[in-house]
Formats: sequence, C-alpha cells, structure tokens
Amino acid sequence: MQERVNPFVSNCSFSGVKPIMADLPYPPVQVKERNLMYANMLSVDYCGAVSELSAITQYINNENRLSCNHCPMAKTLLGIGMAEMMHLQKLGELIFLLGGTIDFTAKYRNGRPKMWTPEYLSIPENTAHMLMADIEAEKDAIRQYEAHINGISDEYVTAVLKRIIMDEEYHIMLLQYLMKEL
Repeated sequence: MQERVNPFVSNCSFSGVKPIMADLPYPPVQVKERNLMYANMLSVDYCGAVSELSAITQYINNENRLSCNHCPMAKTLLGIGMAEMMHLQKLGELIFLLGGTIDFTAKYRNGRPKMWTPEYLSIPENTAHMLMADIEAEKDAIRQYEAHINGISDEYVTAVLKRIIMDEEYHIMLLQYLMKEL
C-alpha cells in the first residue's frame, strides 16, 4: 500500500539548522566607557532601515515563503537569519553598555528618532529577485558598519562591528552561490 502525501503539509524539516557565520570567535562585548553618541549610532544598525532587525525579518519572511518549494534554500536563509539574530543581540549589549536604550527606535544624528517599521523590507515574489534584495541588504549593512567604524574610536566596539562584517561578507558569498543554483 502506497503512503498518501498531503499536499498541504510542508516536508521541510528545520531540525538542526544552526546560525551560518564565519568560523571565528566574536571579540568580547565590552566598551571603554559610556558614550551615548556611539549607542545612538549602533541603534541605527540595531533597528534602522538598514539593520539587523530588518535583516532578520526579511530572511525569516523569505525562508517561510520558500520552505515548501525550495527547502535547502530556505534552510540556508534561516541559518543566515539566525546569525543576524546573534548580531542583533551583540549590538543590543553594546548599546546598553554604552548607556543607550533598546526600544526599537533608531536615533539618527538629525535628532529625529524613528521606530522600526516593516516598510524597510524588500519582499519580492520572484526567488532570484528575493536573493538579490538580500545581497543588496548585506552590502548596504557592510557600508553602514564601515561608516560607523570610522566614526567610533572605541576599539572594543569596532572589533565587534568588524567581526559582524565578516559574517555579512560570508552571507553575500552564500547568497551569490544560491543565485547560481537557480
């Protein structure tokens, strides 16, 4: 007797999926001293338009939409999203240590705080466009981290940001590989 397959059940198991990141340790999360200006800069990385919160949300959304038809790709996106969650956590710790607040509000230099919104996300339907949007978001994050590294003179904070950039570069490489597999 042949087993019947329910077309309304996902056969994609996410058991064992781990964060996908560079195989290097993170530096300790510490700061030289409290610095609200640095905390505010990091709040943009935490929950601004180009941020870890945006990346997590975009990757999880893409993973959900791909899980029934492209399970291996969905697992990769979930693993990348999990790494972005670790970045968010490390940024949150740094913001707190620097004397800032963690409230999903990016504090921009123009003095106008802006609450995170899903309007920041790029959610194309086409898989290739989805991966391209993820690649562009990673590139934008790297540029933003590099600008913040140039504006922060706390070697502990910049060490964490440089390590996060390594993960973002690795994510770009994986996403480009997935593009070639389409």
